Amino acid sequence: MTEQIVILDFGSQYTQVIARRVRECNVYSVILRYDTPAADIAAMKPSGLILSGGPSSVYAQDAPLPDKKVFTLGVPVLGICYGVQVLAQFLGGRVEKGLKREYGKGTLRVRDSFCPLFANLPETLQVWNSHGDKLTKLPRDFKSVAVTENSEYAAIENRARKFFGLQFHPEVVHTPRGREIIANFVHSVCGC
Repeated sequence: MTEQIVILDFGSQYTQVIARRVRECNVYSVILRYDTPAADIAAMKPSGLILSGGPSSVYAQDAPLPDKKVFTLGVPVLGICYGVQVLAQFLGGRVEKGLKREYGKGTLRVRDSFCPLFANLPETLQVWNSHGDKLTKLPRDFKSVAVTENSEYAAIENRARKFFGLQFHPEVVHTPRGREIIANFVHSVCGC
């Protein structure tokens, strides 16, 4: 395969759906265990890396965590739900238990229309949330590019490193324009 997206699976019920959405972009995707060594991933020469959601808390003692070297592979990264929390925690941000679990439809307001994930999309989008923890401090050199009613960090980016995170689930049908967000990552950010 000349182009492929690697998806690290942290136990999300939607991991297969993420893979399908990438394949709907006419790009091959492969799902690997969350703890696959970075050297094994590098050997696959992926065009990008997606960190799936999952039911755990990143600060729990038995939390599933990736090889920290995955963030040094030099490929674009998209963290989804638990995946954005892993990304943030590993890079110096903070994740805490939310005051209330956020489950169901939400309204996303895009603050930075230049974020490549939201290219050619409206400034207000319906999204699907399913999380109890929330990002409370961004890692260095990251900024918030979209917010929801309950989160100042619903979408974050470090554009220079091509690292992006979404606190919602773009892969599910309840996020009607989510396919386009994934396509923007796969095509515009990863160059597939």
